[in-house]
Amino acid sequence: MKNTLVAAALLVAFTTTCTVNAQNINFPQRYETWKAAEKGQFKLDQEALDKAVEYANANEYSGSRDLRIAILEGFKREPFHQILGPTKKRGGPAGMIMKNGYVLASWGDTKRVDMTFSVTKSFLSTVAGVAEDQGLIDDTKDKVGDYIWDGTFDGEHNSKITWEHLLQQNSDWSGELWGGKDWADRPPSEGGLDDWKFRKLNAPGTVMEYNDVRVNVLAYSLTHVWRKPLPMVLKEQLMDKIGATTTWRWFGYENAWTVVDGMQMKSVTGGGHSGAELFISTEDMARFGVLFLNNGKWEDQQIISEDWIKKATIPSVPNVNYGYMWWLNQKGSRHWEGVPEHVFYAAGFGGNFIVVDQKSGLVIVTRWLEPSKMGKFVKQVYEAL
Repeated sequence: MKNTLVAAALLVAFTTTCTVNAQNINFPQRYETWKAAEKGQFKLDQEALDKAVEYANANEYSGSRDLRIAILEGFKREPFHQILGPTKKRGGPAGMIMKNGYVLASWGDTKRVDMTFSVTKSFLSTVAGVAEDQGLIDDTKDKVGDYIWDGTFDGEHNSKITWEHLLQQNSDWSGELWGGKDWADRPPSEGGLDDWKFRKLNAPGTVMEYNDVRVNVLAYSLTHVWRKPLPMVLKEQLMDKIGATTTWRWFGYENAWTVVDGMQMKSVTGGGHSGAELFISTEDMARFGVLFLNNGKWEDQQIISEDWIKKATIPSVPNVNYGYMWWLNQKGSRHWEGVPEHVFYAAGFGGNFIVVDQKSGLVIVTRWLEPSKMGKFVKQVYEAL
């Protein structure tokens, strides 16, 4: 009991008094190997950290390594569900634990490109953030229909939807996109599908519902705001600037084509439960995490504004654990016990995570860790520090 109290006190002291000095952060150049922390550079319990890594390796995601099979099994309750975009067989468990951009521990093949599923949403959110930073979107509280007037946001309900509603997944947008019906995505376990299909719509901003069709509506809308494919936007505005490799890819469904300025372009997805989404390596995910660790600044270049990151990590009204497509470790249904409440993270199907702690300088990336074990794993990491 005494040791538990001491550990808790140290955790509080560590996470409330430490701030990251940007001058102490390691920013590797493109294709430069992440630097390992030198012995004694940071205070940590190496044995405890090794045990945390062992735990991650021992608790591999239980679904099939053939992700096409895992997807079909995971979403078999959805009517009309089918694979509409590329998939890829995954590797084994992999990950990195970093402090101030220095590697404390790594495991698995961190250069392997794999699917990330809903981690993609945090990248999509960031594309929206850069759009606001550059004035393409004046404010996330603007109605999307003021920007996208092709009928996607027509009607008494959809016309009320703002960018913020889409980013927080509480728009209850109603309709069909790329053959996907909003009501058929992740139907409730109780009640009939007819009840769900013809339910009364929730007022935008009042109820959060994880829904890939509506996320794809956001991606479609941002494609028209940027007037170019979002993978190109992500590459030019962010990934090139943080030195990411050229191995990542961002896909859309086979039929997800739209026309902007007379040019046909693919509208990408914000998740992969019908295939497509962002395929990326652990090491490139770590770069994205370190960018957010340093409040959107890479070396001396401000890539994303600090104001956007603050907005993106404010709890939404319907769900205290969710911001602008980032999960927040607030006291709520998704709270990780023993982990600071200021931590925020990207999360995807199959145990893909990017965890960011701006106060302690900690970034954790995991691939294929059983999602139900993630909270315990992160807690073990903090105990090792």
